[in-house]
Amino acid sequence: MINNRGIISHGNHNNFSNNAIGANAQASAPAPRHSAEPAIEAEAPWDLGIVTILSEELRSVIDELKLHRHRNPNGLYFYQGEHTVPDATLRIVATQTQSQGQRSTMAALENLRRHYNPRLWALVGIAGGIHDAHARIGNVIVSTDVVYYESRKINPRGDTRRRGEHRQAPAQVVHAVNAYFTDHGTPARINSGNAAGTGDQYEIYPGVIGSGEAVIADRDSDIRSYLTTYHEKVLAVDMEAGGLSQYWQENSVDGIANPGWIVIRGVSDNADEEKSHSHHELAARNAAHVLSQLLPYLCHPARSAAGTA
Repeated sequence: MINNRGIISHGNHNNFSNNAIGANAQASAPAPRHSAEPAIEAEAPWDLGIVTILSEELRSVIDELKLHRHRNPNGLYFYQGEHTVPDATLRIVATQTQSQGQRSTMAALENLRRHYNPRLWALVGIAGGIHDAHARIGNVIVSTDVVYYESRKINPRGDTRRRGEHRQAPAQVVHAVNAYFTDHGTPARINSGNAAGTGDQYEIYPGVIGSGEAVIADRDSDIRSYLTTYHEKVLAVDMEAGGLSQYWQENSVDGIANPGWIVIRGVSDNADEEKSHSHHELAARNAAHVLSQLLPYLCHPARSAAGTA
């Protein structure tokens, strides 16, 4: 028998920590280390991650889906909640970009992926309409097709040749949107619950979004002309959908589940000389309402992760 007053080790792979040896020795254990992610983010999978740009857009989504603010340990703010659809309760998280544009949108998507890894991304908010019949102010465009118009070649004597990049959402999302319009008609219709209480009716169309870095306020803009020539179903323009579709494409790697994506844009102006902020609230709230109508189609519990390569 061995009388031992220190530490004895038999065998390999022994680990010792917070030890003290000798008379009157003391050991202080450090405070427990917390995970960088809060527990709520590590639970069951998240069904939908929403990206908004303007405060009006985020408020509209929060109000429509009854989300609650959450600040993670890294200082990022997200808005979380659950939303019930037939046969399922969906877990939803929303965030706001730091600024307008494709780059900030891609950063927001990376934050959603890193902290929540949702099964579907939705870009929700306002856009400028460029189709007189379908993209009236207050109408909503549901898009699974994006044309990025910024790529171009500048030749001598001012000759500029644009090179559009066209991307489509995964097949599961396209099928879900088609089912929605089959059930509700094309155009589908909603009654706006705006602050004025007028209950005006607005239309919802499937269509293509043109996306770049320009705020367009000129009916004669060469960008408008290019987009309508490139694809006659381009109904509206924004500054973020190109970043969403590019981020999705670059993350479509074999063996990695890649969320599906959809763009839902309320028309706040006609991308012309009368462009203003006066209809931002109306357009944002209509877009958020259409998102809630689409959720039973987009996030059915039997749906596999859209976009899985």
